[in-house]
Amino acid sequence: MGRWEPNARGRLATAALELYSERGYEQTTVAEIAKRAGLTERTFFNHYADKREVLFATAGEFQDRFVGAVAGALKSVAPIDALAAGLDAIAEMLADQRDFVRTRQAVIMSNPELQERDLIKLASTSSALADTLRRHGVPEPDASLAAETGVALFKVGFHRWIAADEERELSLLMREALDALKAVTAGS
Repeated sequence: MGRWEPNARGRLATAALELYSERGYEQTTVAEIAKRAGLTERTFFNHYADKREVLFATAGEFQDRFVGAVAGALKSVAPIDALAAGLDAIAEMLADQRDFVRTRQAVIMSNPELQERDLIKLASTSSALADTLRRHGVPEPDASLAAETGVALFKVGFHRWIAADEERELSLLMREALDALKAVTAGS
């Protein structure tokens, strides 16, 4: 190993994503990721539990931002508008990461195990959103329905945002999805 360089975690994530894209997720080993990053396997495991976690390392932050923004907004706005505030918080979190996220999502979509993990993370976010809504007085089944709707709005906007020919901002695409939902439910 050469001299110490900062941002080991970021270097590992970049190396992993490059290798997953080049060779495939299943064919890439932790040793190869560490070597590409110029680090040791031990350093890899100091930052990530396994090679899947490289792809899902920000899931906790994603959930915390989404739920936190919704909780904060519920003090002064209707639940649907609070969900919009949560979507805006997520859009802000991802704003400068479009290329990384596009590549990451391509890796996830090429592997059923990773797709399942992605869905589990989104289900966890939906559950946390529903809990937050209930704590703020939204009854069931409304809280669960609203939470699932918030996650669905995210998914629709997100998948449009990562499309190869899409250049518009994520916040705009999620707002468009919300406006379309409002139009459909209003009978327009």
